[in-house]
Amino acid sequence: MATQIPSPPKVGMVSLGCPKALVDSERILTQLRSDGYDLSADYAGADVVLVNTCGFLDSAKEESLEAIGEAMAENGRVIVTGCMGNEADVIMERFPDVLAVTGAHQYEDVVTAVHAAAPAARGAFVDLVPEAGLKLTPRHYSYLKISEGCNHRCSFCIIPSLRGDLVSRRPDAILREAEKLVAAGTKELLVISQDTSAYGVDIRHEPRVWNGPVGQGREVRAHMTDLAAALGELRTPDGERVWIRLHYVYPYPHVDKVIPLMAEGKVTPYLDIPFQHAAPNVLKRMKRPANEARVLQRIHAWREICPDLTIRSTFVVGFPGETEEDFQYLLDWLEEAQLDRVGAFRFEPVEGAAANLLDGAVPEEVKEERYQRIMEVTARISAAKLQAKIGRTLPVIIDEIGEPDEDGDIGATARSEADAPEIDGNVFLRNVPESLAVGDIVDALIEDADEHDLFGVVVGA
Repeated sequence: MATQIPSPPKVGMVSLGCPKALVDSERILTQLRSDGYDLSADYAGADVVLVNTCGFLDSAKEESLEAIGEAMAENGRVIVTGCMGNEADVIMERFPDVLAVTGAHQYEDVVTAVHAAAPAARGAFVDLVPEAGLKLTPRHYSYLKISEGCNHRCSFCIIPSLRGDLVSRRPDAILREAEKLVAAGTKELLVISQDTSAYGVDIRHEPRVWNGPVGQGREVRAHMTDLAAALGELRTPDGERVWIRLHYVYPYPHVDKVIPLMAEGKVTPYLDIPFQHAAPNVLKRMKRPANEARVLQRIHAWREICPDLTIRSTFVVGFPGETEEDFQYLLDWLEEAQLDRVGAFRFEPVEGAAANLLDGAVPEEVKEERYQRIMEVTARISAAKLQAKIGRTLPVIIDEIGEPDEDGDIGATARSEADAPEIDGNVFLRNVPESLAVGDIVDALIEDADEHDLFGVVVGA
């Protein structure tokens, strides 16, 4: 008689917030899949729904509560996790019937809650999980989390209270994960943490042995520069270089040592640096380093070494106590720094943040006016930088391929090394060859540009 394999329970996932939360969701789903669960793409087919929340801003908390409410209305069997899980009383007050609430990166608690809500029938005939784990991003790029938590105490931020102090992963574990991802098809690794530059401080930069075909038993220190250099040695099964993109990099002095790796082509020439502001008065109230003049000197020095370096950053406008002079200082600083990619946010109080107690609240209409001004300045800088790329041939990675139009031409959406997925610009390609596939890295001739995106054609197409 044929063996009857029981149908496994299905888990749905709603993942909100930053890439670090996305990595948490991937780890949870990977563990659940290895425990015998299937995944559901909709509420109706799920035996239980996980909502991975964000609790950084009040607006993010409200979005999380709305997502929980939708999951409760559509399914009714909901487990809440993530940063807002630290406010279980708020969640339970609004949704008393949720099955469980756990905090950020509490993987075991989440899995235990799922096991209790929808027990899985294990069987020897079930193929459970791929070697690289389960991913919520496309196959060709992956986020690589190197640490949890943060040692900074910025007055506007509650991340340390949500995720704790810095806890670095062992470098050999990070590199093994990276090797598995690359072997499974990843062409671009996006290195993330709360403070990538501080990686390894808590474990005294202890070296570990990196085994495997690339490491071959040598030691790698738990240090950002050493880790970046090691990741830069990875190659795809076809021998292609893997793009290594560094996010959340604080401009500590040792960052200078990463720039030559970019100039040599070992690391993608891209730095995501959360400057937040430039005016010394505002930086002091934010409890951020206030050496903005020294940073400008270093940016100029970095570009001397690596002219193609792209720097992206984010800034807060309307922080308590920010004067018109402070804001103009920021605009002047941006004109000097000529950052390639800039995002801006209007200051928003976060429950539990020290900034809420500061005097000098900026009126909402002033925040909006300053936001519009900073976006105009940064858009102009971006447009000029992209115009300078017209006529150049750049490597691009293919994210999406369209359907043929009425003339049979196929378009594609790609990114250059200057563009991180979902937060920066795109390179829109015309008339691409039919043989092109998502994840391919090809050369593109840039033909046009606007404020944020490039337009071109595949070389030789």
